[in-house]
This record gives sequence, structure tokens and C-alpha cells, in this order.
Amino acid sequence: MRARLSDIAQQAEVSEATVSRVLNDRPGVAPETRQAVLTALDVLGYERPARLRKRCAGLVGLVVPELDNPIFPAFAQIIESALAPTGFTPVLCTQTPGGIREDEYVEMLLDRQVSGIVFVSGLHADTAADHERYRALIARPLPVVMVNGYAPNLPAPFISCDDREAAELAVTHLVALGHRRIGLITGPNRFVPVQRKVAGYKAAMRRRTDVSEAELTELTELSLFGVEGGEAAAARLLDRGVTGLVCGSDPMALGAIRAARQRGLTVPRDISVVGYDDSPLMAFTDPPLTTVRQPVAAMAVAAVRALVDEINGHAAPHSEYLFRPELVVRGSTAVARTPDVEPGGPSPSPLAVSV
Repeated sequence: MRARLSDIAQQAEVSEATVSRVLNDRPGVAPETRQAVLTALDVLGYERPARLRKRCAGLVGLVVPELDNPIFPAFAQIIESALAPTGFTPVLCTQTPGGIREDEYVEMLLDRQVSGIVFVSGLHADTAADHERYRALIARPLPVVMVNGYAPNLPAPFISCDDREAAELAVTHLVALGHRRIGLITGPNRFVPVQRKVAGYKAAMRRRTDVSEAELTELTELSLFGVEGGEAAAARLLDRGVTGLVCGSDPMALGAIRAARQRGLTVPRDISVVGYDDSPLMAFTDPPLTTVRQPVAAMAVAAVRALVDEINGHAAPHSEYLFRPELVVRGSTAVARTPDVEPGGPSPSPLAVSV
């Protein structure tokens, strides 16, 4: 039992004595501490003692697209922590290619009689998806909150990072370093965050550079999310002479760096790369990644508050709340290299490239 107490205490970040008091249903434990211990039991797969089952916290669903991108585990962890003091326990549902689909997870959650569901980057963000699935949930009624991806036809709270501003921050940073031929790498165009990043990128490029509309199209590469998608898209843009890359996620940015290195290019001496999310460990990559930070903690807490308000009958605003991103400058961006010009020769074009 001692080893088990130790595991639970470590997970809940409390003492073994506190775990013992909770398991034996003794007084003198703060409600939030008691809930943290019970959540630790659930996370570690231990069955709650019979005397505590009557106090079992209400369940809420947490649906995320995958765990390969570290930003989604970050969302899950903070949402779990924010839920603990409210008396609710999240049931994490993670999708994988060829695995359980979002609709199947929702059916499972309904069978468990969850009190509400938080969808992170779900089908609500996909403009090609049928949103009737969400309208049916809302009509039950079941409280839902959507994170990252806005669907104006759904009467629910939406929590998003301002993707337009994120792309503009990245472009502005690269332009300030002297880059003009700046490419954008992001995911499929049917996703709302992608559409917003493209719009922000093009707006900033129009304001701050002299590239033409045709060149803007040429400098925009849509690919699959992930390292491989970023690598493939970056390879195509490197063929077109870019000196700076704005990426729609940190994994895509890591793929872009890989593509540059495969060509013998150095980041940031030859190519500057900006990611998006500031997911865990990006400060420790080689080189440390300049990225646009998504305020995950604030967004997760806001999503939990909105969901709990909905569950308690205090309707949260059925609109989108946008959180501002923040540029985090590290080692993957640098001043653009100046192309060599022969003495007395013509001045280099602002779109000239030296790699």
C-alpha cells in the first residue's frame, strides 16, 4: 500500500498522509486537495474506495485531435488542473489516424453521462464538416465549449487564439530582420485557423513588402500538419528562393529546419524559421525555435470557466473570445543575408536571395 500511496501522492503533488486521509474519508482536507487526490486515483487507474464513490466527481469530456503535437497534451494538462477545484474530472479522448473518430468518442461520453464536453481543434474548426453533430448536442441540452475554430452558426462559447495576429507578428519580425521573400507553411485550407493565418500573412506581406499577389500565392504552401508536412512544404518554398519561413505549428517548423539542413543550408544564417504555439521544449531545440506563443494556460482556464458556467445554468456568451498571441524570439531567426553585388553593378532587388 505504501508504494501505491507514494504514486498517488506524487501524481497529486501532496503528502502520503494527505492521501491516506482522503482515502479513509477523514476530515481536515481542503476540497480542492481532496479532488486532486481523487483525480490522481483516476489518472493512475486505481479504483476509488467504495466509501468515496458517492462523492465521485462529475465527468466532462475532453476531445483532442492527437498527442503528437505537444500543444495538445499541454491543453489537456491545464484543463485537467483547472477542472480539479470545480469537482469535475476530465475523460480524455484522443484521436489517431484510423482510430476512434470524434463522433464515436462523443457517443461513448454520452453513455458515461458526462456533464459537458470541451472540443479542442475538433470538427468545429473544419469548414467542410457537418456541424449538425454539435447542434444535436446543444439541443439535448449538453454544455459544450469549442477551442480554436469558430463556427458562427453554433450557439456555444468559443475560445481561440488570434491566428491572424499570430501570422502578422511572424511576418513583421522577419521583415524587421531584412527578409522580403517570406514563405508561409500551414495546414489544409478547410480549417478556420489555417484560413486566418493565411489572411494575416497576406495582409502583413502586402503592407510591409512589395511582393505581388501572384508571388503571395507562390509563397504560400498548404500541407499536412506535422513534421513531414512542414518538411515537404519547405522544400518546395526553398526551390522558390525564400529566406524566411512562417510555419503554422512548431512541428511544421522543425520539419522546415530539417528540409533546410538536407540542402546544406544553415538556420538561421541562410534561412530564418518561425513556428507557432511555443509548445514545450521548443526553447531547447537546435537552434532554439523562434515561435509565436499561443496563450494555452489562459485559454484553457477560460474554456473550463465557460463550461462550468454552462453546466451550472449560467450561460456563457455564445460568441468567440480571442486571445492575443506573443512572439518569442530565439535562435532560429536572424538578420537576412545581403546578396553579393559587383562594384558598380546594379543594386540587388528586394526579392534577391543568397543561399
